[in-house]
Amino acid sequence: MRRSLDLLYKVSGGIAAFFLMMIALTIVAQIIGRLIGVTIDSTESGGFFLAGTSFMGMAYTLKTGGHIRVSLLLSRLKPGLARAADVLGCAFAAFGCAYLCWQTWDMIHDSWRFGDLSPGLMAIPFWIPQSVMLAGLMVLTIAFLDDLALLLRGRMPGFAAPHEPALDDIEQGE
Repeated sequence: MRRSLDLLYKVSGGIAAFFLMMIALTIVAQIIGRLIGVTIDSTESGGFFLAGTSFMGMAYTLKTGGHIRVSLLLSRLKPGLARAADVLGCAFAAFGCAYLCWQTWDMIHDSWRFGDLSPGLMAIPFWIPQSVMLAGLMVLTIAFLDDLALLLRGRMPGFAAPHEPALDDIEQGE
């Protein structure tokens, strides 16, 4: 189970990296278009790719300790109280993300039902980028539930990681 979850987080981070690369490609295409006199509107697609990068990257960032944490406050608490605060915070975040998933699903359903299209030149159905947002929120919800389970079993959650473990191989020159 642990391997599957870690793979899910890495795949999610990889998808986020792909969308980040797509932002760069749309900007390069727009620059080249200007040089040769062709108008390329990358605002809309760039915005969708930014949303994809943000939402698909949240779980990976959480599990590798990249999110900002109120460690200044937690370090002043007794260990038992700090653990309880982590458990409550994790449970609240999991509940909040699950609620956002439900609301996002409702929004996607409405976009699909009404045939909402983006107002730009490409007229992309809104449910497509919204689905990427939902996928990222679902993986983030799973990550918070995973960390909550780790906390309840007395283990260190991913958000408390002291460094970026994904970069270990690079730092060691492998």
